[in-house]
Amino acid sequence: MDQALNILVARLLAHRFLPRKDPLARRALIDEAFRESLDHRLAGCGLRLLENPYAEYIAVGLAAEMEDWVFGEGENWLSNNMGMPRDAIALLIVVWALIILPKRQRQIALSASDPDDMFGGTSPIEFGDEVAPGIPEEAIYADFGKKLGGKARFSMNLSQLAKLGFINRRNKMVFEGPLLDLMIDYSRLAPRIINGALADLLKIDAAAVEAPIED
Repeated sequence: MDQALNILVARLLAHRFLPRKDPLARRALIDEAFRESLDHRLAGCGLRLLENPYAEYIAVGLAAEMEDWVFGEGENWLSNNMGMPRDAIALLIVVWALIILPKRQRQIALSASDPDDMFGGTSPIEFGDEVAPGIPEEAIYADFGKKLGGKARFSMNLSQLAKLGFINRRNKMVFEGPLLDLMIDYSRLAPRIINGALADLLKIDAAAVEAPIED
């Protein structure tokens, strides 16, 4: 088990994310003893496994008790450790709301018909462009671009989000990237968006989107 753990942790750190269908990633999701050892190994480095049944990938992130040590610098609090400026973070939240909220609604509807065996066998949770279709870059810019720094900044920030793995760009369309559904806490952010400032702008139906509790 130790060798398998070493390989999985090394691959997660080197590649930043792994598809959940990867044999070791799948083992971490269904093997209770292996998962406990993995959590213990990551906790020893101030990290935790990032995963949820609605995400196609797994990754690692900071443990909660490490956030002050990493993000707190004197009187300033870093918004992220990826070098993203504030307008890039704002764009990330907009893209997350446009892609992940509708995707989660579709996945919940699909899984409601067969709630058993979320991880093994034929999973009711589906992934891909069918449940998370792309959004035209021009449409995002038309609604939010001028508020996020204009054309040049918008294009630059999209490129940065793609480079970091949050989105994929194909044919002037924005698609979900490996980290988009992992690096943002859905259970905390979704209610704020659904009931907050973006609700009217995004025309989100609060009754149709429920925020599940995530690990």
